[in-house]
Amino acid sequence: MSGHNKWSKVKRIKAPLDAKRGKLFTKLIKEITVSARLGGGNADGNPRLRQAIQLARDSSMPKENIERAVAKGTGEIDGEHFDEAVYEGYGPGGVAVIVEATTDNKNRTVNDLRLLFKANGGNLGEAGSVAWMFERHGQLVFDSKQNSEDTLMEVAIRSGAQDVAAADDHVEVLTATNDVYRVKEGFDRVGIHPTSVGFSFVPKNTVPVLDKETAEKVIAMLHELEDHDDVQHVHANFVMDSKLLASLSNQ
Repeated sequence: MSGHNKWSKVKRIKAPLDAKRGKLFTKLIKEITVSARLGGGNADGNPRLRQAIQLARDSSMPKENIERAVAKGTGEIDGEHFDEAVYEGYGPGGVAVIVEATTDNKNRTVNDLRLLFKANGGNLGEAGSVAWMFERHGQLVFDSKQNSEDTLMEVAIRSGAQDVAAADDHVEVLTATNDVYRVKEGFDRVGIHPTSVGFSFVPKNTVPVLDKETAEKVIAMLHELEDHDDVQHVHANFVMDSKLLASLSNQ
């Protein structure tokens, strides 16, 4: 499958960690709350919630914070009502961007995102304006230093995954959206654990970013979007030369 999301590679190189900005817990709490609301508060029967709780634990979130977020999601205690929303637009150089958000006020979020797009030389579009350029998949990411591509490929095929793609420091396993947690359990059974599990909008076609100025503008906009409290994930369809990528990582 062509067109894997290059933004994930770039942000691993260049992006400051959300935790350093005090935003990671906020995003994780929203994910736990929504997961519990949609699938129930029993993590054993709710794979999405189980993964969100594991991410929270890995990030050293206090147990009471996790339990409170679950209780808010199930309605056991009062709290904000969060909705999931997807926004689409274009960045510098014609790069297509999809933003996944979790918000308690859609009007505030869409206004904030419109301003962020505009301030960075892009524009927020209507629903469907760029979604046709992407396919949504489940995604598991593995550290390539700890797991060989051949081993991951073997387990992925046996577990029902759709595709495996290697990058410099990681291997992505793509699945149908309904199969992501079943495939993860296949890896768990053989003692191989991904560094992240979730969903991704994988571009069907890509836009080359050829010059440093455009690359800097694109990455600056994507960082600002991901830094927004309501934004959970950002996906983009650009590709760039490895030398250009290296020059950005060295700044």
